[in-house]
Amino acid sequence: MGSVRWAFPCGAWRPRRREWLLAAQLVQPEEKERIGKFVFARDAKAALAGRLLMRKLMAEELCIPWNEVHLQRTPKGKPFLANNLVGINSNYSFNVSHQGDYAVLAAEPELQVGIDIMKTDLPGSSSIPNFFHLMKRQFTETEWDVIKSMSNEWMQLDMFYRHWALKESFLKAIGVGIGFNLQRIEFNVSPLQLEIGKVYKETKMFLDGEKEEEWTFEETRLDDNHHVAVALGKQEGFAQKDSDVHSMEPNQPQFTLLTFEDLVASGIPVAPEDSAYWDNFCSKQEGPVRQSSHSR
Repeated sequence: MGSVRWAFPCGAWRPRRREWLLAAQLVQPEEKERIGKFVFARDAKAALAGRLLMRKLMAEELCIPWNEVHLQRTPKGKPFLANNLVGINSNYSFNVSHQGDYAVLAAEPELQVGIDIMKTDLPGSSSIPNFFHLMKRQFTETEWDVIKSMSNEWMQLDMFYRHWALKESFLKAIGVGIGFNLQRIEFNVSPLQLEIGKVYKETKMFLDGEKEEEWTFEETRLDDNHHVAVALGKQEGFAQKDSDVHSMEPNQPQFTLLTFEDLVASGIPVAPEDSAYWDNFCSKQEGPVRQSSHSR
């Protein structure tokens, strides 16, 4: 049982009838019902992939039979394992994110973990400068200086989403949602350019102006357009032998790209097959139609 970093390319996934109905059998009925209500197919695929990632983790890392895994949500919407765990397993922390073309998961045996993925994409109907103006309060002056120091608008947008993923990863790790003042956290990103597939840990966070030594941030660029940030911190009330969080950090685990077969390899159906669920999926449009086209 160790560090886990998984990614599933849900955007490119074109499920066949057998795959979609199997996937639906492998999640809890209330989650299946929730996913069925999504308007767009891309959102339904991403949400379903996220649930399958979590159940795969519990089955393969914690050795809980797939059909006995019971996931619930906190009042803030963060998924957690409701099964009673004893011993070292009780400290196991995990988090998922899905946005753009991937669903991703990070898990740690001893550290608090939050993960966020962001796809660099042009704002729907707004120019990039107007978009930045609308988002002005989400970042500090120093962060905006870094974002706007990039050599063209597309690179500025890319740096914007990199910062956004970092902030979200921290908020997800500590379990807070809307209402947290994002000006309280500031990231000093390093290096400025990230190579695809490589894991970086140089970025530092300042909380209320003070450098946070107890949090580490892993950054990975999955491809040209997707940033992933993983926030790692000490668990509250968990007595580590060494007070330095860095002593427990994983050895920069890279993301493993999973196939659908990987995703369901340990699956045991939770519910009977529901053929109407395929009809429900087929009735969905893949995603919203963009109102305007931009060029970079």
